[in-house]
Amino acid sequence: MTSSDSFHAIADANRRYILEELRRAPRTVGALAENLPISRPAVSQHMKILLDAGMVTARSEGTKRIYELNVAAFMPLNIWLDQFWSGD
Repeated sequence: MTSSDSFHAIADANRRYILEELRRAPRTVGALAENLPISRPAVSQHMKILLDAGMVTARSEGTKRIYELNVAAFMPLNIWLDQFWSGD
C-alpha cells in the first residue's frame, strides 16, 4: 500500500463515513448501506477501494461478508501528517 492509495481512499466522504462506522464495529455492506444515501452496489464499490488500499479487511461468515478496519493501514497517513507538526 502506498500513501497515495490511502489518500485516494479517504478522499470520498462516503468512504470516510464507512471508515468511521467500521471503527465502531465490523459491519456488512447491507448494514453500512442503511445509513448512507447510496445503493448497496455503490457501497460495495467503495469497499473495493478501501480493500485495495488495505484500510479494511473482509471475512466470510456463512453467506455474509464482514468488513472491519485495518488500523495498521492508517500508520503511513499518521506519519505523513505528523511531519507538519514536528517542525522538521
